[in-house]
Amino acid sequence: CFWKQNYEELAKKYWFVVKTIQKKLDEYKFIPPIIMPREIILLMDTTYFWEFWIMVFKDYKTNKVVNYKIVKNENNTDYKNWVKELQNKWWIIKAIVCDWRRWVLTWFPDIPTQMCNFHQVAIIRRYITKKPKLEANKALKWLSELLVHTDKETFSYYLELYWEIYKDFLNEKSLWKNWKWDYIHKRTRSAYKSLKNNLKYLFTWYDYLWKVDIPNTTNQLEWLFWHIKPKISLHRWLKKERKVKLTLSLLHGKI
Repeated sequence: CFWKQNYEELAKKYWFVVKTIQKKLDEYKFIPPIIMPREIILLMDTTYFWEFWIMVFKDYKTNKVVNYKIVKNENNTDYKNWVKELQNKWWIIKAIVCDWRRWVLTWFPDIPTQMCNFHQVAIIRRYITKKPKLEANKALKWLSELLVHTDKETFSYYLELYWEIYKDFLNEKSLWKNWKWDYIHKRTRSAYKSLKNNLKYLFTWYDYLWKVDIPNTTNQLEWLFWHIKPKISLHRWLKKERKVKLTLSLLHGKI
C-alpha cells in the first residue's frame, strides 16, 4: 500500500517486463461513465494538471463528481455549454457555485448563482498584497477577511462605511506625463469596485438560506484537486496521453 505504482513496481508485482506494462497502459481505453440525472447543487471549476486543463463539475449534496472534461484552457463558453448539456440531459440544477467569472455568474438568471468567497478574497489580495501598508488597503483586507464570517446586511453596512471614510482617497487624481488626469490609487479602487460589483453574487447562499443549502465556496472541488494532484505528481515523467488516462481514472473513482 506504500508503493508508488510506477513501471518497475508494477512489473515486479504482475511478473511483466516494463515495456509490457507500458503497452497495456497504452491499449487501455477510458470509457466515460453513464450517470443517472438527479437534483444537484453544482460546483464547477477548472484546474491545470501540468500539461492539460480539466474542467470538473461536482455535486455539493452528495460530494460526487458529475462530469469532467479535458479543455484547452479555462473559458466561459465551455462552462455555459456544459451546464446546458447537463440541463438537456434532465439534470435539475438547484444552484451553481463558481469562481470570479462574471459572464458565468450572469448567464443563468433562473438558477441561483454563488461566487466563491475565497476567490473574491484572492482577488482583493492580488490588488492590495498580503501585507498592505496603506490604511485604506488595510481596511479592505479586514473587509475581505470578514466576508466569509458574516451575513449580507453586516457586510453591506461595512462596505458602505468604507466608501464614506475613504471616498476622497479613492477619488484622488493626478496629472500624468501624457497630460491626462487619472486616479492615483488605481489598485485600491479596483479592489473596492470588485467587492462592490460582485456583492450581488457573494451572498446568494444567504438569500436562499431557507430554500436551498448553497455553500459559499468551492472548497469541495479544491479539496478534490489537492487530493488528486500529489498522486499525479508521483508519475511526472509519464507521457501526456498516459497522464490524462490516470487523471480521468482518479476522477472516475470520485463519481
